[in-house]
Amino acid sequence: MLFMGYLVSMTQISKSPYKGCRDLFPKEKREQDYLFSKMKEIASLYAYEPYDGPMLELVDLYKAKSGEELINDQIYSFTDRGNRFVAIRPEMTPTVARMIAQIHRATPKPMRWYSIPNLMRYERPQKGRLREHWQFNCDIFGGPEVLSEMEVLELVKDLLKHFGANEKHFSILINDRAIVNELFLNVLKVDEQTSYKLYKIIDKSKKLPYEKLEALMDDVLSAEQKSNLKKYLALDNFKDAFEFLNIESPLKQLVEKVEDTDLYKYLKYDPSIVRGLDYYTGIVFEVFDLHPDNRRAICGGGSYANLLEIFKESPLPGVGFGLGDVTLKDFLITHELMPDFNQPDDAILVTFQASEFESKALKISREFRESGFGVESNLKPINVSKAFQLAEKKNYSYLVLIEDEQFVFKDLVNKKEIRSNSINDEILDLLS
Repeated sequence: MLFMGYLVSMTQISKSPYKGCRDLFPKEKREQDYLFSKMKEIASLYAYEPYDGPMLELVDLYKAKSGEELINDQIYSFTDRGNRFVAIRPEMTPTVARMIAQIHRATPKPMRWYSIPNLMRYERPQKGRLREHWQFNCDIFGGPEVLSEMEVLELVKDLLKHFGANEKHFSILINDRAIVNELFLNVLKVDEQTSYKLYKIIDKSKKLPYEKLEALMDDVLSAEQKSNLKKYLALDNFKDAFEFLNIESPLKQLVEKVEDTDLYKYLKYDPSIVRGLDYYTGIVFEVFDLHPDNRRAICGGGSYANLLEIFKESPLPGVGFGLGDVTLKDFLITHELMPDFNQPDDAILVTFQASEFESKALKISREFRESGFGVESNLKPINVSKAFQLAEKKNYSYLVLIEDEQFVFKDLVNKKEIRSNSINDEILDLLS
């Protein structure tokens, strides 16, 4: 078949979405909207302002700071008709850095921004990870070191508490690249190229089989260096970590400041947390699900001091994190914290049983909406039994039957009914 100058195949087209993407049917969209609403609420409580950027960016933006794995394996890139090499955004931090670089000189500090962008990465779809997802990003630019990190950690902790989670559900695994850099420079005494390789090894150290980890270490370290790296990887608390290198790191200052706060009970030192993206320079962290059925990182972030240098701007400290909607939903479902969204937002189904009551049905529907209630108005006559069947199939809690000049308001959950000529206080009390 020829269509608009193109030959269209007559083979069967799949009804499924592109691999790693989702169709958001009404129930799934209600779930996502719920997640987004909580994200926006917590961001507002911390006075973070919403922003957004373009779906397409020049690949050079990601080459500058995001790291080889993202560039070589994960971005969707192509050359456009203007011969520009562009990518569908795989993450938001380079975009927000580009935007901050335009205005930061004339803007009061600190700058607190948040977004919930749609992102695409070409990676293997698996539990908690798809190619397409939405991600809650919060960043603070130009704030003082340590206090900015504390605020971001408090925000992500409060967000999960906002959903009903507590310290039994998650912990915040945290490290400091200053500690790791000290290890590389003054204990292992390795060069920059080896340091880069070691970052990748440490990042994967808890996920690799013992033999594989040993082989990777043997490729770049001497026996003595390997022994010291293993001592570092065995650290599991703040006291031992700070004594191991005895440096005044930002993480040490942060721990001292939060020891008497609610945040402290969520924090756990983890030497393997270094974060894979190359722009992190200071404190780094991951939120970890403690449920045995979902033991994985659900969120990550950290500090970056030099992100604006790619735009020839002077350093501006920044701290931020990203939380994907897929991992968040899995976390909430695993801990039975996700509400039931089988119920549609439109809570009332209005029906009429004869065509002469059509205008009354439209009037009643309008009055409910003016009172602030969602209504689905059935647009053709339907008998009583089918009206009940329809309400049940659509999971409605309330049903209105118009059989004569009066109407019957049915509370289907509590098995109550009210017959009336108008929307009265008794009906409103049932709806409240």
